[in-house]
Amino acid sequence: MPPNYLAPEPTTNLNSSRIDPEDAPLNRFHWRLTFYSGGGPFLDGYILSIIGVAMVQATPELGLSTSWQGLIGASALIGIFFGGFLGGWLTDKFGRQVLYTLDLILIIACSIAQFWVQSAFALFILRLLIGVAVGADYPIATALLAEFAPRRYRGPLLGGLIAIWFAGAAVAYVIGETLLHSGSDGWRWMLASAALPATMFVIMRHGTPESPRWLSQKGRHAEAIDVIRGVYGTDIKSYQIPSSREGEPSDVRALFRSGYGTRLFFVTAFWTCSIIPLFAVYAFGPMILESLGLGGAMANFGSAFITALFLVGCLVALLVVNKLGRRKLMLHSFLWSGVALLLLSISSGSLPFVVLCFFSAYALFIGGAQVLTWIYPNELFPTEIRGTAVGLASSLSRIGAAVGTYLAPFSVDALGIGATMLIAAIITLVGFAVSLRWAPETASLGLDQSATL
Repeated sequence: MPPNYLAPEPTTNLNSSRIDPEDAPLNRFHWRLTFYSGGGPFLDGYILSIIGVAMVQATPELGLSTSWQGLIGASALIGIFFGGFLGGWLTDKFGRQVLYTLDLILIIACSIAQFWVQSAFALFILRLLIGVAVGADYPIATALLAEFAPRRYRGPLLGGLIAIWFAGAAVAYVIGETLLHSGSDGWRWMLASAALPATMFVIMRHGTPESPRWLSQKGRHAEAIDVIRGVYGTDIKSYQIPSSREGEPSDVRALFRSGYGTRLFFVTAFWTCSIIPLFAVYAFGPMILESLGLGGAMANFGSAFITALFLVGCLVALLVVNKLGRRKLMLHSFLWSGVALLLLSISSGSLPFVVLCFFSAYALFIGGAQVLTWIYPNELFPTEIRGTAVGLASSLSRIGAAVGTYLAPFSVDALGIGATMLIAAIITLVGFAVSLRWAPETASLGLDQSATL
């Protein structure tokens, strides 16, 4: 039998009828797994956001040019490009469990090392490695959660991870503003501070079981059944997933020949359009708000406030993701957030209150698309390549995000904040067009059904 931490909660129906794990009730194990899996998104939001505050002190301290500011701001995103694909391939090959803590250990080591950096190049390399670890965690943690979650709760649980991302971003701005006034080394403490939550999540993740779907797909059916019974109880209906199914790819090369290439394009395209404006805002949030008329401490606290609204938008999206459906939520999210950015571009130079209102509207409406970046990729691909597909889509989407983040300070300097926001609006509305053409509806489908062409 598995360890005691897998013991299920008592239920009233298990003795009278068998329950398929796809339709099983939610128990303590699912909540714990969701919280533990949220460690990567929390650290991602924290790491990508706190650099914007740290740059205030790091720029004169390290003598950073505009080019180096852009590179350092985009370095973690470049790392995510490599880490997403690598982590996805590794988790499909060696399992979800074995890599579930190793990636966070790399974040701890590199975060601490940032305290002693003396050059822009060293800071760039360390943040690049942190990005690799963060990118690897996307397919590892989300695939594990998707393969344990019952169909009724899969969307809200997976989408909840992005809410944790925004929570990490909001905490980063508050911590950053506090440490900014602690002395000339405040920026060093900011960057090293990510090691503390990373250590906590490593401890909590220890002992998490392997995905029964992955075990069964590898032919390890007895181990898969042991895990299922440990999570749901001995009366749960036992099921086996064949090691290969007709028409479904077994590696990333077959993905493009089997019809899943279109799904990969859709996921990559909408993911890219949703995060290019978002990541640019988070990397240079205080600078952008200052350009829009909110200066000084208000720029940092304004960033924290808008981040809180991003979180609210995600929570609202989680409440309607099953009722409204994936497709409708995606379309409304892209359309109205794009309109908000368009109005923001027109209103640049207006009263700070007006600017903050439009920025807040963008933060609230884009929550739907952000939630779906964690749901759609895991629902649209089979177990054999789920990690690889999610990792590849994550990596490809970060190309645009990294370029956008790198160019953000140049765009603000050369084109002005109004034109920069207009570009962000256009990108967001392209996401609407892509979703209108290709977004499927998977809200009521089981994981095997949604992953089948």
